[in-house]
Amino acid sequence: MALEPENILVIANRNADKSVGLAKYSMEKRSVPQDHLLALWVTDRETCTREAYERKVLPPVVRWLREHPEKFIQCLVTVYGVPLKVLQPEMTAEEQAQYDAYEEERKQIQEQVNRMEEETEEKEQLEQALRSVREKMARVSKRDQRASLDSELALALAAPYDLSGRIPNPYFLGYKGNSLSSMPAREEILLVSRLDGPSPEIVRRIVDDAVEVEKQGLHGNAYFDARWPRPPESNEPEKFGYGFFDLSIHRAAERVRKSGRTPVQLDAEGSVFPEGSCPEAALYCGWYSYGKYVDAFEWRPGPVGYHIASSECTTLRNRKSPGWCKRMLEEMVAATLGPVWEPYVQAFPAPEIFFGLLVDGRWTLAECYALSLPFWSLQMVLVGDPLYRPFQPQSSP
Repeated sequence: MALEPENILVIANRNADKSVGLAKYSMEKRSVPQDHLLALWVTDRETCTREAYERKVLPPVVRWLREHPEKFIQCLVTVYGVPLKVLQPEMTAEEQAQYDAYEEERKQIQEQVNRMEEETEEKEQLEQALRSVREKMARVSKRDQRASLDSELALALAAPYDLSGRIPNPYFLGYKGNSLSSMPAREEILLVSRLDGPSPEIVRRIVDDAVEVEKQGLHGNAYFDARWPRPPESNEPEKFGYGFFDLSIHRAAERVRKSGRTPVQLDAEGSVFPEGSCPEAALYCGWYSYGKYVDAFEWRPGPVGYHIASSECTTLRNRKSPGWCKRMLEEMVAATLGPVWEPYVQAFPAPEIFFGLLVDGRWTLAECYALSLPFWSLQMVLVGDPLYRPFQPQSSP
């Protein structure tokens, strides 16, 4: 993709204090043309309605891109103050009535299940009915249509598309050239990264660290935290799932070790790295401490951290949140990624691809993310300077 500063459009929010200023600061530091700035008028909260997104965010972005084809924009950068999440569309009166009916049915079944102490065939049938009615409630409430704002913006030029489905990412290397019926063309997809965090000061630090670290390269240790020992090759999982992603962490560790970029420590004992156990941390990938950051790391400047767990990027601004993305940004990381809601593990970027490309050095952060991400119109968010390249390409022998 060969992403360059002139291929970037920076998106800020006039309603949010510091947003436009931070956008201009990052553009100056990265030599992004000053006319590549789009300032929106939208809520400054982390969550916006689907109506607000479709009226105040999507049209200005599409209009700017259509009016400036000569700019050859490949990447959008959302800045502190631009909403993080987009809610599902509101239910119609008919849908609300249907939802209420399902809710009443759910309560009745739940009461029957609660009265049954022993595990019987009847109880099993009731629990199956309970799961079925919950699935119906989820469909009618359109909860599967909520997403990260950035994941939706990647498809700005591909609209309209099915909000209730996962849109396969044509850049994802894991598809290996397979043609999927719902996959858009590459030219319709935009890379998206976010310069965001708990405070404007942290956003500036992210930008500054990326620029400074690139001068000397990222130094330190790489930590990979799997849950299980690596299975024998004959038993390796082939499909997405917990086994696949645990194996992908093992493979990521192998690729980083083989690159010679950093020393690698791989743990496969099941528990996360304990507090204070990871000095000089430059790279991290692991799981599974749900919604609770473990202060195991002494971070080097410019690190990249990726914790695979649900909803780890549900907020970047709530001061009380112990989520991994927000806490890692507070602690020092220059780049992180995670979901704003539960996406299921199949939607996470493949660690072996993401870290393998990152240590190769030929791709920017935004490109590493896009090439390792299976789907758009879902929950994932990349936080960091899209042009960040912590390792320079190694010269050929």
